Amino acid sequence: MKSGEHGSATILVALVVGLILTAGVGLGSLTVLYGARTEASTAADAAALAAAVATYPPAGAGSPRAEASRYATANGAVVVSCNCAVDPSFAIRTVTVIVEKRVSVPFFGTLGVKAGATGEFDPLAWLGG
Repeated sequence: MKSGEHGSATILVALVVGLILTAGVGLGSLTVLYGARTEASTAADAAALAAAVATYPPAGAGSPRAEASRYATANGAVVVSCNCAVDPSFAIRTVTVIVEKRVSVPFFGTLGVKAGATGEFDPLAWLGG
């Protein structure tokens, strides 16, 4: 062994361990974000469907935005926007809801993951017509 090469294997091992740890943290962060995206998508779907029904006053639900918020909160998210106007007509209506789920990601802090969904409601079908 040459006299200047003492400890070079230690440096190489430290670099490999560092790369493995970095890859592990990155993969863990991606997993957390993917899970949050799935949960945000579920919350958006539930919020949009609830808001769509609430746009028809005889359905007996609360305000469309309040219903969207209730279902989003039940699924761990908050409503960012709700295009869900009340419509007393028998027309088919479509609502769009965007929600955000906050998630703590190691080494990155708290991040917001957004998802949107569209819901449709047909009052005549609901009334059995």
